[in-house]
Amino acid sequence: MLTTRLTRFAARAAAVAAAAFILLPQGATAADSTVASRAVGPMPLAQSIDLLPVGVEDRTGYNRSKFKHWVDADKDSCNTRAEVLIAESRVAPTVEAGCKVTAGQWYSYYDGVIVTVPGKLDVDHMVPLAEAWDEGADDWTPQRREAYANDLDVERSLVAVTAKTNRSKSDQDPADWLPPLADAHCQYAADWVATKLRWDLTADAREINALRSVAAGCGHQTVEYEPAA
Repeated sequence: MLTTRLTRFAARAAAVAAAAFILLPQGATAADSTVASRAVGPMPLAQSIDLLPVGVEDRTGYNRSKFKHWVDADKDSCNTRAEVLIAESRVAPTVEAGCKVTAGQWYSYYDGVIVTVPGKLDVDHMVPLAEAWDEGADDWTPQRREAYANDLDVERSLVAVTAKTNRSKSDQDPADWLPPLADAHCQYAADWVATKLRWDLTADAREINALRSVAAGCGHQTVEYEPAA
């Protein structure tokens, strides 16, 4: 495990050295600079793939219950799933007592389907919980795993999609599953890589090769991410 941790640290240092930059708006303060300095990118998708630390998947000890979700982190009666549905609805959603989302309009970018019934949606972890465990989350504290499973700070981490596509994806990485809508592949690969870089997760050789194959057709796709606290 020590070797794995050192590899991740070295890759993160290389990523920051090679790709990080700060662009502050005119009149920005020093506090703004501190926040902006955490952002890495934007960079071409192919370049971002090269920053992924290479690892070997190991699912030993995995149990979905080790990633506590969906939680109500800000105690506003809306759990993480409800927060995502409210944020991603294209129209003002109908939210009933207890933060029950009963109507709205969502675009499932995996398959290009518009959904108006929230019960037909799943909130997908961009990088599935099992995949995260395989690639580094087995070393995390329960608190960090909970933060990962309920990451509302970056919109790509959790995405509302049709239940059909989410369940087709299951816990597979891009070597075994890509969205059925071909036009979504570039965005999906960028979101996947950004999530892995944000949380300092490794990628295995098959996964990296699959991502590179996608990136070959995504000349204008960029990636940027902010390392998780």
